[in-house]
Formats: sequence, C-alpha cells, structure tokens
Amino acid sequence: MEEYLPLIIQLVTGAVGGNVAGKLLKNLSLGTVGNSIAGILGGGLGGQLLGMLGAGAGVASGVEASGAMDLSSILGSVAGGGVGGGVVMAILGVIKNMISK
Repeated sequence: MEEYLPLIIQLVTGAVGGNVAGKLLKNLSLGTVGNSIAGILGGGLGGQLLGMLGAGAGVASGVEASGAMDLSSILGSVAGGGVGGGVVMAILGVIKNMISK
C-alpha cells in the first residue's frame, strides 16, 4: 500500500489544485466535477513528470531505499499534483472556450 501513497497524494492534490485554479480563473472553470477530473489527471501526470525530472528525489517512486516516505517525497508529490492539476484544468478550460466560440 505504501508504494501507492505518492500516487494517491498526487491525485488528491491534483483535484484540489484543479478546483483552486477553477476558483481563481472563473472564465476557464469547467465546473466542480470537470475541474476535479482535470485536476486528477493533471495531478497524476504532474507528479510523475516531476519525479522523472528528478525534482525531489524519489517522487516518482515516492519511497526511499528504506521503504519509508520522507518529507521531501511527500512535499514533492503535493507540489507536483497540485500544480499539475491546476495547469491541466487551465489548458482544458482554454480549449473549451476556444471550441465554444
């Protein structure tokens, strides 16, 4: 279960990040459900991307050699998930606005 914890953190913070971005960027908002779904997708992608780039060593796996998560892994998962969720929500909001015009 512990190996899935970073991914769960990324998905949850992605949903939060998508909804925060939706509140801040009202013209790009997809609604609560849309913001959450876009945020979950972005949270997973953003967290994994940061891990592959080496930000916060262990973010991709989230687990040190000892098998326990450290604070930097948790913070990296939160940051990657939240930012990724907000970015994907904003991109989808722009696309939605372009299509509706």
